[in-house]
Amino acid sequence: MTAEPGPTAMPAPRRRSIDFSDLLPRALSAIVLVAVAIGTAVTGGVAFSVLWWLAALAIHWEWQRLIGSGRDPGRLVLGALAIALAGIAAPYGFGGWSLLLLAVGGVAVALMGPGHRVASGFGVLYAGLLPLSLGLLRGSDSRGLEAVLWLFAVVWGTDIMAYFGGRLVGGPKLWRRVSPSKTWSGFLIGITSGALAGLAVASPWGTAWALLPLGACAGVVAQAGDLFESVMKRRFGAKDTGGLIPGHGGVMDRLDGFLAACAFAACFGLLRSGLGQSAVGLMQW
Repeated sequence: MTAEPGPTAMPAPRRRSIDFSDLLPRALSAIVLVAVAIGTAVTGGVAFSVLWWLAALAIHWEWQRLIGSGRDPGRLVLGALAIALAGIAAPYGFGGWSLLLLAVGGVAVALMGPGHRVASGFGVLYAGLLPLSLGLLRGSDSRGLEAVLWLFAVVWGTDIMAYFGGRLVGGPKLWRRVSPSKTWSGFLIGITSGALAGLAVASPWGTAWALLPLGACAGVVAQAGDLFESVMKRRFGAKDTGGLIPGHGGVMDRLDGFLAACAFAACFGLLRSGLGQSAVGLMQW
């Protein structure tokens, strides 16, 4: 007779590994970027405008490089000129002219060469929305600084807590095919935290009933901006848009959500209070 085999031991359940390998370079880069962003926001004026104009130029270059037009000097120069002029005009209340300059520049860039014409022209408008939106907000007659700091808090709070929440809690993926690392838990924790962070830096003139849902909406828009860039990178077969920022990839990788939230905030403020008062429309309730 053969001995019957004993019970087979069940394998121990595998623990979900939490990957924080990119945390140190991300944190060090973020500290530098936060210091520069807040410092120029407080200073305002030329320093603030130049910082975000340079960021927009980097995004413009990365976008054209992503879609395969990065070696066309005509498209790069003409797009950079349109972005520069729009960024100069925006803080002085010429938002309509700034948008027109970006539109004309985008059409001109699209017509300059073959290959991905629509995407190439759209890249000018996409990059130019950053200095245009921030110029309108910071250039408001009052509450401009508060609006920019509120926007920083909302987007940074959303981004940071979505990163930690997604890795610590895990769970179902937000959109696995486009961004495999993003989870619903990170998304919800992020937008909640961002709304609370924005409320924390707002003055008592604002009211919680308005700023909390507004911050949550800005957080959702920021996450949508991040997903939009992920879609574009998958469309053109790229992992990152560049390598200028350690731990973050390119400038567009770092500012995709912030750019979308800036455009949302500026448009919302303009709809409530008109040109020259977009920060008031955003913050005063």
